[in-house]
Amino acid sequence: MDAALVGGSFLSAFLQVLFDRMASRRVIEFFKCQILDRGLLEKLTITMNSVEGVLDDAEEKQITRPAVKRWFDNLKDAVYEADDLLDEIAYEALQRSEMEAAAFETSTGQLRKSFSSLNLFEKGKHLQADLGDIPERLEKILERLEFLVKQKDALALKEGIEGKPSSQKIPSTSLVDESVVYGRDDDKEAIMKLLLSDDRYSNNLGVIPFVGMGGIGKTTLAQLVYNDNRVCEFFDLKAWVCVSEEFDILKVTKDMLEEFNRKKCDIINFNQLQLDIKEILMGKRFLLVLDDVWTDEYSDWDILHTPLKFGAKGSKVIVTTRNENVASVMCTFPSYHHLNELTDDSSWLLFAKHAFDNGISGAQLELEKIGEEIVRKCKGLPLALKALGRLLRGKRNIDEWEKISKSNIWDLANDKILPALRLSYHYLPSHLKRCFAYCAIFPKDYEFEKDEIVLLWMAEGFLEAEDVGDEYFQDLVSRSFFQRSNGDQSCFIMHDLINDLAKLVSGEFCFWLDGDNSCNISRKTRHLSYMRTLHDPFKKFEHVCKAQHLRTFLHLDAVQWWGSHIDTEVIKDLLPKLIRLRVLSLSHYNRITLLPDSIGKLKHLRYLDLSKTSIRRLPETICSLYNLQTLILAYCVFLDDLPTNFTTLINLCHLDISWTILGKMPSEMGKLRKLQKLSDFFLGKDNGSSIKELRQLEHLQGKLRIWNLQNSVDAMDALGANIKGKKHLKKLDLRWDGSADDSQRERCVLESLQPHTNLESLSIFGYEGTRFPVWVGDPSFSNLVSLKLDGCKYCSSIPPLGQLVSLQKLSVADFHGILIIGPEFYGSCMSIKKPFGSLRTLKFERMPAWLEWTPHVAEDEGGAFPLLQELYIRECPNLMKALPDHLPSLTTLEIKECHKLEPSFPRAPTIRRMSFEDHSRRMALSDLPSGLYRLQADAVYSSIDSLVEGAMQAYENFITLEEIEIKEYYSLRCFSLELFPKLKRLDLGRCRNLKSFSLPTGFSMLSLTELYLWNCFNLKRLPDHLHRILPSLVKLRIGECPKLESFPEGGLPSKLESLEISCCEKLIASRLQWKLQTLPSLTYLSIDRCNDLESFPEEMLLPSTLTCLKMKNLEKLKSLDHQGLQHLTSLREMTIWKCPQLQSMPKEGFPDSLSSLIIWDCPLLSQRCQQDGGEYWPKISHIPHLEIDCDAKTPTQF
Repeated sequence: MDAALVGGSFLSAFLQVLFDRMASRRVIEFFKCQILDRGLLEKLTITMNSVEGVLDDAEEKQITRPAVKRWFDNLKDAVYEADDLLDEIAYEALQRSEMEAAAFETSTGQLRKSFSSLNLFEKGKHLQADLGDIPERLEKILERLEFLVKQKDALALKEGIEGKPSSQKIPSTSLVDESVVYGRDDDKEAIMKLLLSDDRYSNNLGVIPFVGMGGIGKTTLAQLVYNDNRVCEFFDLKAWVCVSEEFDILKVTKDMLEEFNRKKCDIINFNQLQLDIKEILMGKRFLLVLDDVWTDEYSDWDILHTPLKFGAKGSKVIVTTRNENVASVMCTFPSYHHLNELTDDSSWLLFAKHAFDNGISGAQLELEKIGEEIVRKCKGLPLALKALGRLLRGKRNIDEWEKISKSNIWDLANDKILPALRLSYHYLPSHLKRCFAYCAIFPKDYEFEKDEIVLLWMAEGFLEAEDVGDEYFQDLVSRSFFQRSNGDQSCFIMHDLINDLAKLVSGEFCFWLDGDNSCNISRKTRHLSYMRTLHDPFKKFEHVCKAQHLRTFLHLDAVQWWGSHIDTEVIKDLLPKLIRLRVLSLSHYNRITLLPDSIGKLKHLRYLDLSKTSIRRLPETICSLYNLQTLILAYCVFLDDLPTNFTTLINLCHLDISWTILGKMPSEMGKLRKLQKLSDFFLGKDNGSSIKELRQLEHLQGKLRIWNLQNSVDAMDALGANIKGKKHLKKLDLRWDGSADDSQRERCVLESLQPHTNLESLSIFGYEGTRFPVWVGDPSFSNLVSLKLDGCKYCSSIPPLGQLVSLQKLSVADFHGILIIGPEFYGSCMSIKKPFGSLRTLKFERMPAWLEWTPHVAEDEGGAFPLLQELYIRECPNLMKALPDHLPSLTTLEIKECHKLEPSFPRAPTIRRMSFEDHSRRMALSDLPSGLYRLQADAVYSSIDSLVEGAMQAYENFITLEEIEIKEYYSLRCFSLELFPKLKRLDLGRCRNLKSFSLPTGFSMLSLTELYLWNCFNLKRLPDHLHRILPSLVKLRIGECPKLESFPEGGLPSKLESLEISCCEKLIASRLQWKLQTLPSLTYLSIDRCNDLESFPEEMLLPSTLTCLKMKNLEKLKSLDHQGLQHLTSLREMTIWKCPQLQSMPKEGFPDSLSSLIIWDCPLLSQRCQQDGGEYWPKISHIPHLEIDCDAKTPTQF
């Protein structure tokens, strides 16, 4: 087997950490002081060495042999204890070292040496007295390890065995039954286009990798294209080779020859094999499929594909792999093909094909409903869908299906699913196994960021630096263990079955605290996580103390809602007992104002997150946490100071103090030499660290904000920070706050803060010099992508920013001294032919004196701004001439509060979105460029040419409009929908004279999906037959349209998913005629500001499809009707907001499906829903997410 492929045991990397720790200088010196018997240390090393050799064999055998599993878990538990003990010894050694250093600093002359010697002697005695049970614990750990070593022989564990998977896969073949393949048509056609191309990539052999997790369907896709008739006609030869994880280049080459030659080969000489392949392929166009490739060694591929180069132009190789690294090594196309999970519809078809005869469930609709739930559990993974479908085939008992629906997929048909995914884990390197297994702390569907998990890995000792963690993380992404979230692209997620795999391999060492299950926690548990709720009581954690060796206490958030409360007993009584903690998160608990002094006893602590709490001061005892690496204090908006001895935290690598109210940094910040991430540096006026302390922080990377630069002593003080030497900084914010006494001095300070040319983002706020230093805009900053200049009120010119060749985003705001932006803006660098050649987004805002923007002297088809896509000009009231004549790439133009600006538009053939907000602008659609996708016009009512008339005159130019947003268009009385046939979104607000819509008979707006109408005080009716003319409408929001009495006859469109009605008394009064029960897709309903509702909702008013219901500002609402709620079996979220008279809820409670209930500013009801004595509390206590009149601060309040 390829040596680079073999993973190694989970514990191998763990033991290596212990070996390194036992060999560390501090631990050895500590033992040398005869505080502990050094022989014990040597004995521990020998014992661990003796067990290391059988780890690979044990890890594989534990899968099928429970006795080995128990032995392996006991060994892991013992190794954890040994690690804790060695960490404690290292801590004592570090503390001793720090005290000695402090003694040397405070002593002088001859007294220094004698005092130090005395201190060493006294400290030695003190440590001997304080070591407590460490010697006894060390001996017990040794005894336990020796006992486990003796058992390895009885379990027949062997040394030096590279564990192979316990079950071998059947090699794949090229045959496929296309009738059981669903959802891959688009993938297949995309691949076919690449396969049948023989021009663009004709000079080289085309290699197309398919990448995805195990069981996603890579082999099936390869089989589909391999057997397509077009492929058979296009290629002269085809070959299918299953490579699999055991890469033997001789075997693979032989298989290739046999496939191409269609006969058995007995040649064993590698050279002859390659010569024969060359001869067969010479001048012929071939297709080769290498299925299930694991090795990413370039040298192997380089040798393998040498004879393939002799094929004819257009020859292709398809490679299927789980590893992106393999793809990057072999791929010759710009990118590889990444397979995603199947859609819900395709998943159902595949499952049904295997579960039912002919894929049809017949009359058993109950089975279909259960089957749909089973399909959802498979999360689009074909392997799981087929395995579970086959398992259920022929079974028609509903109880059997229900049992499987509620079971763990790993317990079902695991002869197929488990080995397929476990194989990926088996071949992970040992260090990655630890990292992956730790991810069992995440629940399914949890989205996490790379930096978040890397810091946790570092705290657990899996790595020493963040950059190493970045590599580990990317490696797991490339192997399909993590995948990018479909929602937030900055986040990642694990497929449900990968998440199950993590839980499987971590076992009882990771525990997910859910509800009242803390009684199930094990003594071996090391990592605990839970979902934060509105109130986390002590009872929730009452059994956690059983896990006395707990390392991780981490809460997670499905959504970032603010304001939670955790009982004081948890912080004061429980956490101090968990003395082995390395990770502690208390973020978002906004009632935490202080930490107990006992926090200083958590010697092992490396990660502490207090973000978004109300903490005001940190206790001085926190300064004894010498192991602390990560301290997160972001959004601690009451925190105004850090402890005096803060700089004793010499292992601190990551300090986030963003959005605090600190006025200064602790003295001697330069001592924290390991800092890699420092979010902010605050300059105090008379005390605290000076900016020069930054010089010692040589490893800073990422983003740094420096505040209060007006407090910098002088230019030499700023120069001492050596910002220019920090080559790993990517983002730099420089901020002044206050009046400058000397503008020349300010300029010299900014001159001294010149960063390294590696910088990618620069922001300068509040600079009060009259001009910028030369380095701002210098072409040497070739990596600068983003630049923001804000609040530089006294500058009379802008630097030559056109010389920044990589600049993509530029924002200039609050410049009060700028009159003209002229040639200096573009720069004079002769080597740059097109100024702002990379700029995509340009913003000018709040420039009251600005009169003119002079175009570039070479303004023509090849002039400045060739790639500019977005241009924003806001609050420039005196600007008369602007906008370059030609912006070939412009897609978005926004002009607001620029009353004097000429109403001309640049030549912009690609423009798609335009937005105007100006009370005095004369504008008609006929004046605008064609091809618009989005138009926003706000406050254009003073001298407006008819907007609709302009559209009629230039109809052909505006049939492309897909989004229209118009506000304060007082002349609009009737909106002609037919003028905009491709409209998808229409938003009309404050059009006070709008009364109706027009649409010719028989005309339908097939594209319109969103309609928003608000503050249209005279609107009396919506278009007749709304359900027919707007058949695709998905979202409808109507607010403050008091004359609108009812919806049109025929009801609302059947595809409607979201309906919001606000401050429409007459319309809400007719709610029983809305016919919401006929809307099969409606999931969201919001009723807001109605003074006539006393009871809601009426029986059968709402459809059972509803998942979210919001009732807000209903002044007279007194009760909730059970008859109107009982059938809402899909309801998950309910919000009741500002209903002052509401005091009762249904006796029967809310639907069982409800998972989130928010009650705000409903004093009568809230009182009855309190946990302490509230009569309604038993009816709602089971709901996972509860918010009841929480006094949490919201982000906007901060």
